[in-house]
Amino acid sequence: MTVAAAAPPVRAAEAPAPEAARRPGTGRLLALDGLRFLAVLLVVVYHYVAFGSDWGRPRAELFPVLYRPAAYGWMGVQLFFLISGFVICLSCWGRSLADFLSSRVVRLFPAYWFAVLLTTAVLAAVPGGSRPRATRDVLTNLTMMEYPFGAPYVDGVYWSLWVEGRFYLIFAVVVALGLTYRRVLAFCLLWCAAGVLAMAAPGEQLLQVLAMPEYCWFFIGGLAFYLIRRFGPDLLLWLLVGFTFLAGCRSVLPTYRFVAAQAGYPVPEWGVVALLALFYLLMAGVALDWFRAVQWRWLATAGAVTYPLYLLHEYIGWEVIDVLGGKVDPWLLVGALLVVMTVASWLVHRFVERPAARWLKPRLAASFAKVRGVPAPVPRPSAHRPSAQGPSTGCPTTEEPARTAAAGRDAQPVGALAPTAARGVGDGR
Repeated sequence: MTVAAAAPPVRAAEAPAPEAARRPGTGRLLALDGLRFLAVLLVVVYHYVAFGSDWGRPRAELFPVLYRPAAYGWMGVQLFFLISGFVICLSCWGRSLADFLSSRVVRLFPAYWFAVLLTTAVLAAVPGGSRPRATRDVLTNLTMMEYPFGAPYVDGVYWSLWVEGRFYLIFAVVVALGLTYRRVLAFCLLWCAAGVLAMAAPGEQLLQVLAMPEYCWFFIGGLAFYLIRRFGPDLLLWLLVGFTFLAGCRSVLPTYRFVAAQAGYPVPEWGVVALLALFYLLMAGVALDWFRAVQWRWLATAGAVTYPLYLLHEYIGWEVIDVLGGKVDPWLLVGALLVVMTVASWLVHRFVERPAARWLKPRLAASFAKVRGVPAPVPRPSAHRPSAQGPSTGCPTTEEPARTAAAGRDAQPVGALAPTAARGVGDGR
């Protein structure tokens, strides 16, 4: 018997996952950037066309083609949560808890602080519109903990950040242990069980806060899709994906009923199921590498502006609609708002997020090194060599870590115990 014949077959779990659709020179999953931009466009169009904005005339008259599909745009947040589960798992694999916490601070807070202050300033400056929040409420909003502190949101879209924050909190436990296939899968199954119990016991407040039965299914679905991409599909993972889809269809019903009651025109329930099915199909395509040919460079920029656009668009856009809605053609106004808000979001990314990331990352790395009792590294100019991958900015990333054929499901996560706080962790939005 030859050596080749004696070698055991490579398990599907140990085989390398398919190559990502890459921008030349990087490992960025551009399809995910495109999905994130799709998600934010759904939310923006919903807020401008179907909900909240006061046009003074029936939406069916102003937007005869768009008004009905726009009523489903709130579901862009569910797509965000699916993507978040996938990307957080992708970007944290082999990273330390310090990396994870640093990346969340660097990614979330600079643009958020800017948005809180800018939205407050615009509401205060525009006469006759919405009144800005009291100073004490604005200060509370800067913590991103306004919901648990009982303060009103400076902008209504901030509610989803509290949901994301709780996901980061509970997933940080798994990151601290080190991500492996078994641990992430066990986390998903335990969270599913907690979500079911929370659905059955709506009066248990602590369980409701931690399990998040309205939204947990989408984070879990995203995590399962990442395991499919990294380790290959199997029946257990597909069953988990299917369960989260079915549970998600049920969990969104309260929001759907609220939207349908507010719309003032019929919004069929089947559209919710159809759109969720499309979201899951698109994420399955990312997991199974259907979009490897998607290499449009502009998608990286589109992905980078999604978070600032989400933070800025709602109340500021409503103020513009209140002032100009009766004077400018509605289609022209919505189109112009989309362009202006997208450009403003790129400016926030370029001149707020990126400089803040460069300032925050080394200081957070030094802080976490002090917590571990490890001296902070002192850069030596003579030993400096430019990285082949370019500078790490701490901005949202959908880049895949390197994978090898020997990386099994239960292998010790690389770097899980090493002090790696200086490395960035990608974005989950």
